[in-house]
Amino acid sequence: MSQVLRVARRYEEEKERGILPEERPAFHLSSRVGWMNDPNGFSYHDGHYHLFYQYNPYHSHWDTMHWGHAVSKDLLHWEYLPAALAPDCHYDRDGCFSGSALTMPDGRMLIVYTGVVSENLNPGGPRLIQTQNIALGDGLDFSKYEGNPVLAEADLPEGGSPYDFRDPRIWQSADGNYRLAVANDVEGHGGQILLFESEDAFDWNYKGCLADNRNRFGKMWECPDFFGLDGKHVLLVSAQDMLPQGLEYHNGNGTFYIIGNYDPETDLFSEETNHAADYGIDFYAPQTVLTPDGRRVMIAWMQNWDTCNRHRSSIPWFGQMCIPRELSVKDGILYQQPIRELSEYRKDPVFYENLLIRDREIRLEGISGRLLDLEVELEAENPDLLYRKFEIRYAADNIYHTSFSYRPDEKVAKIDRKFSGSRRAIIHQRRALAGDGSGRLKFRLILDRFSVEIFINNGQKVMTATIYTDMSAEGISLIADGSVRISVSGYRLDF
Repeated sequence: MSQVLRVARRYEEEKERGILPEERPAFHLSSRVGWMNDPNGFSYHDGHYHLFYQYNPYHSHWDTMHWGHAVSKDLLHWEYLPAALAPDCHYDRDGCFSGSALTMPDGRMLIVYTGVVSENLNPGGPRLIQTQNIALGDGLDFSKYEGNPVLAEADLPEGGSPYDFRDPRIWQSADGNYRLAVANDVEGHGGQILLFESEDAFDWNYKGCLADNRNRFGKMWECPDFFGLDGKHVLLVSAQDMLPQGLEYHNGNGTFYIIGNYDPETDLFSEETNHAADYGIDFYAPQTVLTPDGRRVMIAWMQNWDTCNRHRSSIPWFGQMCIPRELSVKDGILYQQPIRELSEYRKDPVFYENLLIRDREIRLEGISGRLLDLEVELEAENPDLLYRKFEIRYAADNIYHTSFSYRPDEKVAKIDRKFSGSRRAIIHQRRALAGDGSGRLKFRLILDRFSVEIFINNGQKVMTATIYTDMSAEGISLIADGSVRISVSGYRLDF
């Protein structure tokens, strides 16, 4: 073990003692200490789910990247393990960036990740040379491969940038060979996902371009994931500098998916549909794992690059992951549902059926708190006379609240945190098309201490946001502009 990694492990163990459990999310994984961003190496190994993450243990803002590490039996209760990787070699001295992991036939855990080295280009200034590297271990300690880097500039196709070549996603194909999807940039063309093949996961050959931006979705593509699901293949990509397309995509960095068909004989992926992966404010860089019982589960960094550096440097941790989500494909849509294990922690059920709200705000007895799971169904009292707006406010008191609202005539759902206590002009609202215009809508709203996730129409669309309102703000109210008939199932989440 290098001295750099040893120091990081000692530091995180000591600093973690100063963070109380109630100062963290109850069931969302947060950084052990310091800074967290992209999930890495989401995998199942030796009876545990492993989740690594981009990590700066020494500061709650982004800096030279390590890999943090946590394990779980149920994807809701996490145990921190010592940092797995540190920037301690000549090919990764300026950071160990994102990557993936799997279990080898001999039982060892293999990590493939991007190493970065800062190179001063005159007059271009510093740029990060990016290469792909391997580490092997037992699930706790890892040794970097002597043959690193396994992919570098010489392995790129013509026009591929060595400065934007990152985030390898590894899997083993049915033929026993390994595949590696890596994000890359082509100047003037935007991101692309390159595909490499190997018989042993160490010596790689370029196979071709799996997917090509062609300046359709933002600029550089990052953090690819690729998997088969329900008779189709899904490519997850996070894109930088996107432009909005109606309410489908939004400005800035965002994540989208492409659904299509993949031919493993030719390694060709034909695209059919594309959509945003999350229509809220805070969601980026998702990775998936296949569970032992056959579910495809996704997790993502629950933050936004345009708002993530507004916090005080003095806070001991920053960054959390979204709730793990079970995925399915139906009619060209990637449906997302909270993992079913969450239902085991529902307590104190409260039910209201066919409750009519007309031009007023109400609170329901038994529905409050910051650890909550709500299922809500809406419909117009009179189908020929739609209500104008329905709104639910949560994490609320006399001053603060965050809200989710729906306007059936526009078929627009909106998440809004501008009254949650922020004093900065950051992103506070996002909208999405939802429903069929009849006034019917169903959604599931999940609150943890510092976040809300809203699953609309059985997970057809999801809206995610972090909130930092004081824990004392725990009221919930329902507001109708017009006449709305609602049914509510509410549960306290006991963690």
